[in-house]
Amino acid sequence: MASSTFTILLGGNLAVTDRVRRAVAGSRVIAADSGMRHAVELGVTPELWVGDFDSSDDTLIARFPDVERQTYPPAKNETDGEIATAEAVERGATRLILIGALGGERSDHALQHLLHAMGLAERGMDVLLMSGDEEAIPFLPGKKTVDLPRGALFSVLGLSALSGLDILGARYPLKDFSLPFGSSRTVSNVAEGPVEFHLRAGKAMILARPNDFSGA
Repeated sequence: MASSTFTILLGGNLAVTDRVRRAVAGSRVIAADSGMRHAVELGVTPELWVGDFDSSDDTLIARFPDVERQTYPPAKNETDGEIATAEAVERGATRLILIGALGGERSDHALQHLLHAMGLAERGMDVLLMSGDEEAIPFLPGKKTVDLPRGALFSVLGLSALSGLDILGARYPLKDFSLPFGSSRTVSNVAEGPVEFHLRAGKAMILARPNDFSGA
């Protein structure tokens, strides 16, 4: 397998949309514990299934008898998701799509997925988090373009103070803007089509709702 794009199936919510299917098409797949249920919905077969399997029932396990499994004890130093991403990196990943990374019953896990994604981005990895309803992209100094439909909601959440922030192609554009840490100024913008972002300094997370036109 030559693909350097890996999809990691995590345990959070997933609404299977055409946008999700397009994103994962042709990628290699690793499942983290109960994230394997998304393999059924997406019609994919992971090459590896990792975790302590405390949240995977016998029916799900029986459905994928031929997938290689790596079992870890419940008392471990990393989450199943972090183990899965480490395996993907070990296998040559340069781009990661984290499916089921947003929402779900555990807000601590959802927040950790965002922080872990930022850490991966700081190591040079291209990372996209998806739930079907929402998407998140780590944003470090440089340029990002996010292809959103006209009228879709998006926000930029500063994980530090930001400087030199440009937002182009949006209802509320910004140019060379300085965003104090904790400010809500960049929450709930509306795409006019593909949105281009520039950043001179700081770190942020772009969160988009590609099917939410409530701000249009």
